[in-house]
Amino acid sequence: MSTFRILSSIAVMALMTYCIRVLPMAIFRKRIRSRFIQSFLAYVPYAVLSAMTFPAIFSCTASPTSAVVGCLTAILLAYWGRGLLSVAVGASLAVYLVQLF
Repeated sequence: MSTFRILSSIAVMALMTYCIRVLPMAIFRKRIRSRFIQSFLAYVPYAVLSAMTFPAIFSCTASPTSAVVGCLTAILLAYWGRGLLSVAVGASLAVYLVQLF
């Protein structure tokens, strides 16, 4: 891969990241007063994170059974109020144990 192609790819990515962060500030100059829009915008990060995470959960293990067990373990640990590290370690351990047997 040429140096020009690498640098131009980095420049395009930087420009797109900049536009994504600046455009909302340029479009919405006033405070958003609509409760519906505020509520909608409050849940967008969680929806995007879920949309990126769940397909990866079910395609990264050797079997779908271990993926389901790991996902359910993570959901239960998070529901019970465990921290991020204990949820990640618990789900990884559950997947490891299912794949071990």
